Amino acid sequence: MTHVVVVGAGPAGLAAAEHALRAGADVTILDQADAPGGQYHRAEHGVRRPAFERILGRCTWWPESAVWAVEPGPRVHVLRGPADGTRRQRHTLEPDALILATGAHDRTLPFPGWQLPGVCTAGAAQALAKGERVAIGRRVLVAGAGPFLLPVATSLLAVGAEVAAVLEANPFATVRKGWSGPVAAGKLAELARYAATLARHRVPYRMGCVVVEARGDDRVREVVTARVRADWSVVPGTERTVEVDAVCVGHGFVPQPELAVAAGCALDGGFVRVDDDQRTSAAGVFAAGEITGIGGAAAAAAEGAVAGCAAAGGVPGRRLLRERDRAREFARRLAAAHPIGPAWRGWLREDTIVCRCEETTYGDLTRAAGAPVTPGPHALKLATRAGLGPCQGRMCGPAVAELCGGAERHHRPIAQPIRLGELAEPKET
Repeated sequence: MTHVVVVGAGPAGLAAAEHALRAGADVTILDQADAPGGQYHRAEHGVRRPAFERILGRCTWWPESAVWAVEPGPRVHVLRGPADGTRRQRHTLEPDALILATGAHDRTLPFPGWQLPGVCTAGAAQALAKGERVAIGRRVLVAGAGPFLLPVATSLLAVGAEVAAVLEANPFATVRKGWSGPVAAGKLAELARYAATLARHRVPYRMGCVVVEARGDDRVREVVTARVRADWSVVPGTERTVEVDAVCVGHGFVPQPELAVAAGCALDGGFVRVDDDQRTSAAGVFAAGEITGIGGAAAAAAEGAVAGCAAAGGVPGRRLLRERDRAREFARRLAAAHPIGPAWRGWLREDTIVCRCEETTYGDLTRAAGAPVTPGPHALKLATRAGLGPCQGRMCGPAVAELCGGAERHHRPIAQPIRLGELAEPKET
């Protein structure tokens, strides 16, 4: 019997497991969280999900399991146990096929004051609201780009926060062009429900508007917003100040391809390259979901279904392939509707921090980028420390790369933090 290991229990991973089971495979699912569902299906702790339980009941389910390394083969190195625990167990899995469904995380663009306490990613705010029923603040501004801002604002309202406004950076004309067409029809109804919720709570939704500065002493106290053109350059004289005690920012998502790179998978524009069966360039490795392209939960599930069937040795049917192709088309339209404007760097000042871990400023980056002694991205990172802190460039990497080419995706032998004591312990296979 074919043994398939799925890394990630979000929409893509669960769909992959379900269809691999249908094709007769023996399936093991790994996830760092203690419950399945991922960010999209995140629920309050202890809430049961019967649909997920039916899938997990037929698999080997490993929650609180961090994949800290992947080798070609594929060979998967796993640490089982709470992330802050001291007695995690090491395991090595050697499946017939590996499906990577590691998802994505918020993309955030730096602006003056974004390092202040109270400024967080949109995904972090939603995770607290959905998983813990905790609001990030009493009066919150939600800003950035993409439809994800709407469910974040809705989640905050549901836990009692006042949402001062939701700001979409792209103008109406850009967003309308991307969302037009039959492929987005199903999503429009979902957006309408979110819009109705905002209207009931009298939350303004402004397009072509961004946060250009956060101000405060011990934490954020106010933000400066401004109108921007289609390229995200600020329209002079449109700045206004809004009092808040929290700001949630998210400018779309960036994939988490570290494990895919470690496995030898080729990337295309930062995303894992796959064929029509979701196979990567690495033998025995498949990929599905946001690491192959940002398209939302439905797109991730459609790709996961194809990957699961193919990884188990089956042949994906026409219906699965059509659903996947429609989802990919929606992902392309989503990218066109909510692009990152190239002029966002005009928000920055000399002393604006761009790497929060190492406190590297925009001025540090530009000076190093222009110096002859730091040619290339690797030397630039060593000179400025940008991307070399605890987050390993997950937060600042895309912004630094766009600013001066100072970040790169490369193979890290250790993809997740692991204690030296854990590394020295005899492993279990």
